[in-house]
Amino acid sequence: QVQLAESGGGLVQPGGSLRLSCAVSGRIFKINVMGWYRQAPGKQRELVADITIGNTTDYADSVKGRFTISRDNAKNTVYLQMNSLKPEDTAVYYCNAEIWPSAWSRNFYWGQGTQVTVSS
Repeated sequence: QVQLAESGGGLVQPGGSLRLSCAVSGRIFKINVMGWYRQAPGKQRELVADITIGNTTDYADSVKGRFTISRDNAKNTVYLQMNSLKPEDTAVYYCNAEIWPSAWSRNFYWGQGTQVTVSS
């Protein structure tokens, strides 16, 4: 059974920083792409950033230059460093991972979500 455990959300003032973590546990042969999505009230879930097993990254235009995604393959963990936070970054942030439990199958898994609130 594969599980994704997120941590690091909370309340922060505009201009502040937070670091999200997502640790994958369970039966893992390989983790390919890992990413962070977010969903604000009344809006669709959107990609924030993702990173491949080879450390190629991609970011939403709205977070470029402010957020940094990274991963530690030895720990099966992906991070999202969020700086210069704005009220419009307020959302539930979800971790997503493309996980191969074996060499012959893959699935996409979601974390439970962590709330990020940017407010003074």
